[in-house]
Amino acid sequence: MKSIYTTNEQFNIIYEIYEMARLLERDLGYRKIQSTGRGAFIISLPKEWVQDIGLNKGNELAYKIQQDSTLILTPRKIMEGRKETEKPILREYKILVEPNADPQSISRQIIALYEVSADLIHLHFKDSENTTAYSGEIRNLVRNALLGSEIIDESNSQITIQILINHTEFPIEQAIRRMAILALAANRDAILSLNSMEDVLIQNVIRGCDDVNRLNLYVIRQLKFGLELNLFKEYEFKTPKEFLGYRIVSNDIKNIADNALNVTQNLIALKKLIEDQTLFLKEPVDEEVNSQIFKFNSSASQLFEESLKALFKRDYELADKIMSRIESLSNLENDLTTLMLSKRMDPKLSSILRLIFDSSRRVLDYSRDVAEVTLNRTVEEISQ
Repeated sequence: MKSIYTTNEQFNIIYEIYEMARLLERDLGYRKIQSTGRGAFIISLPKEWVQDIGLNKGNELAYKIQQDSTLILTPRKIMEGRKETEKPILREYKILVEPNADPQSISRQIIALYEVSADLIHLHFKDSENTTAYSGEIRNLVRNALLGSEIIDESNSQITIQILINHTEFPIEQAIRRMAILALAANRDAILSLNSMEDVLIQNVIRGCDDVNRLNLYVIRQLKFGLELNLFKEYEFKTPKEFLGYRIVSNDIKNIADNALNVTQNLIALKKLIEDQTLFLKEPVDEEVNSQIFKFNSSASQLFEESLKALFKRDYELADKIMSRIESLSNLENDLTTLMLSKRMDPKLSSILRLIFDSSRRVLDYSRDVAEVTLNRTVEEISQ
């Protein structure tokens, strides 16, 4: 079984972030358990910790046993402080926009801050006369790419963006489910549009891919936020390592949408050549090849949906069966390749059919990735 943790550099970065967060814990050494002689056990508290948080004799600690049998001690004043309804501290960041700054560079910085859980992003323009040159692009970015974001203040010298959505309002699994529905629909419509070349289908693919990208940024934001604050239990994960697995899944779904968009862009170019009468197709789309590709794509899409089902249900057995079924489709893949090579098709159509076939084949690869994530996150549970 190939490892999914070493094939992509961005996943290694996520894992490094996790390791950094883990290393931020302070190691205060060991304490011996002592007996009072009356059937009770006591342990001393680290003096440094007691002094840092201002505890004194008579203060109370809350005890909480974790699922892994570890024990968490929390001062009562901190427990009660958490229960108080206080105004949350917002994460605010400033971007200083120099005259003649690259708008794309500014957009990338805004997206990066969104991903690291910024609540407020203030853009300050050194040259107020150039604000209008950026405001349109920033509005489009907020509206089309940053889920749950709004521009709450705008003037000649400043634009303020606030992010208003959080995990409890839109859980990660729900966002990933929605991403998968949109990505697979775009993948299907990209294939259907080859025959009809209808504008409706083409626009459906483009809009669907935009929505997938928007949801992907949201998922990245929430995963990084949960990782930073060690909220794996709040996310219903068993260990913090599962943040990495969900990052892989989100990226795979985004790739399905990107592949569909690539097919559609080639179809748009082909359609324009035909409309401009600079290209005359020698023959229509080969029905046998098109039908077999659609059948192959449907099988791949079904397996991807089932791999997500196994992931969310933490179903090791189902994920293992999916791996076997993926391997069984290799014969169908080989037969389809042979069929395409045997046809004498128009080169333009042939290239697009190969793109569609490659897009469908990659859906199988992504199904394998998701199944492997499920195997890796549940194998310890079934092996105890």
